[in-house]
Amino acid sequence: MNSLFDPLNLILLAIALMVFWKLRSVLGTRTGLERPPAEPVVLKPRTGPAPAPEQAPPLGVEDREPPKPVWHGVAEEGSDVAKALEAIARKSPDFKVMPFLDGAKMAYEMVLQAYAAGDKQELRPLLGADVMQSFAAAIDRRKAEGSRFVFQFVGVNKAEISRAVLDGRNALLTVRFRSQMIQAVVSRDGDTLEGDEKSIREVEDIWTFERDVTSRDPNWKLVATDDDIG
Repeated sequence: MNSLFDPLNLILLAIALMVFWKLRSVLGTRTGLERPPAEPVVLKPRTGPAPAPEQAPPLGVEDREPPKPVWHGVAEEGSDVAKALEAIARKSPDFKVMPFLDGAKMAYEMVLQAYAAGDKQELRPLLGADVMQSFAAAIDRRKAEGSRFVFQFVGVNKAEISRAVLDGRNALLTVRFRSQMIQAVVSRDGDTLEGDEKSIREVEDIWTFERDVTSRDPNWKLVATDDDIG
């Protein structure tokens, strides 16, 4: 007997046909609630020129302030000192007041320390000729008398420009120093002739510094003091 017409195969074939018919009747029927097909998205090339990106201002341009005048913070506008400082800056563009004052305070301490130690060699490059002669004479006198100069520098409390002059190519700046130090002159026998070697004194000195503003040498020299060195 042919296996194709076997009763069991015929039964399975009939079941398969029924299942196929059932699925077709369900899957092939539209209910009207189906989701419409999505519209395809097409990227079209830009026809016009692309808008230029916004240009941010360079960093710091908006916040940049105009440079302050050379006398700012040390003199009043229109004063003789302010006018002289402006004239010095025109002759010497690298001149700045605050670095000058910092250097003046350092020179003030160095000169006093060298004078107390009787060190003429260290004093010479810091002083003008007349002041050097005066300091050297005081050192020699102290040595001849056998006295000693007791000195201890504590610090500068304030340094301010009280006068400024431009005389041709020579600039002269007068600085008023307010400082604290221990200062005394002690005799050969140990007697205190001047000052107090144990207490701190508040001292005010007025020193004038000079520099040729056309010179490559940036250093200023002490050319005058308000009193004689003792």
